[in-house]
Amino acid sequence: MSKAVNVSVNSKECKGDVYKMIRKFIKKTKRERIVEQVRERKYYDKPSVKKKEKRRKAERVRRREEQKRLRAKERRNRRK
Repeated sequence: MSKAVNVSVNSKECKGDVYKMIRKFIKKTKRERIVEQVRERKYYDKPSVKKKEKRRKAERVRRREEQKRLRAKERRNRRK
């Protein structure tokens, strides 16, 4: 279970600008992953499905990091 999060935006930090307040609120909710949690908890996922998703996500992150590393190495080699 995750911690309870209260997200609030006061008018002082946005100098009374309503649109700025809305953008700031949206950013804070994204940072706390509130919307994603609601979507995840909407339906029950079996533990085996959760494990598979976790493995897929880890593999995707691993591949992305590997690609980043290779591109950086390639850029370094081009400069020489």
